[in-house]
Amino acid sequence: MFSGLYTAVVTPFKDGKLDEASLRRILKHVLDSGSDGIVPSGTTGENPTLSEREKDILISVTKEMCEEEGAHVIAGAGTNSTYKTIKMINEAEKFGIDGVLVITPYYNKPTQDGLLLHFKEIAAETNLPIMMYNVPSRTGVNMTADTVIELSEEKNIVSLKEAGGDLIQFSSIVDGTKPGFTVLSGEDALTLPSLAVGGEGVVSVASNVAPGFMSDMLDAWDDGNIEEALTIHRKLLPLFKALFRETSPSPVKAAMEMMGLCSAEVRLPLAPVREETKKALEKALRDLELL
Repeated sequence: MFSGLYTAVVTPFKDGKLDEASLRRILKHVLDSGSDGIVPSGTTGENPTLSEREKDILISVTKEMCEEEGAHVIAGAGTNSTYKTIKMINEAEKFGIDGVLVITPYYNKPTQDGLLLHFKEIAAETNLPIMMYNVPSRTGVNMTADTVIELSEEKNIVSLKEAGGDLIQFSSIVDGTKPGFTVLSGEDALTLPSLAVGGEGVVSVASNVAPGFMSDMLDAWDDGNIEEALTIHRKLLPLFKALFRETSPSPVKAAMEMMGLCSAEVRLPLAPVREETKKALEKALRDLELL
């Protein structure tokens, strides 16, 4: 159901508060450059630090602007509590969103049986389309291909953001899930390799700063112009590396400040990036003529 380029949008802050003006500027920048959808209030949006009011503003503004462009809104709505996740989804549903992104529970380290029960319970409590999110480096647990394949049989579990870094697992999920179930890369640097094994897009951090390049790479692949897609991938590699030198979203926000899109401000326990990371980001942006 979900395919193409989805931007995992940052949450801009100014003096500790949500900066709605910068949010609108970022959304316009991304949507004008070809994003098929926006993911607000996710990990890149510093979800754990946001108040309920801030989440409401993020989702409502994103929905308003995406509706004008015909783009999807998939709201981040996952926690490490099944019942809090359901409550969060029910709150987000009132904004008329197109789906929810639900991360595997972090810290708890559920077994695969626990993951099955978690997602099946959530699916039973909402009619919204669900994109699951597997990111072991953040959560401490890997959702296996067999688990994803079983969950793909649920009528409203329609997609997976896969950020496990294992293309064999990625390929096994693509091969084993039901027709119509889509698997998107959750790692910018693996977007092109994942397309080669059947992926259908990316939920991207890099597209906060380089949405045009990301969109062009996906379009080139879809048009069968593999050499062009590979050329763009190679151009973007230094940016991908710079954006993940430190914990995201601190680097991408630093890059966005350089571009005049928003402040680099992040909320504790995240910290501003170090000077060497700033230099790597600036070089990558200049090489791409984004500065």
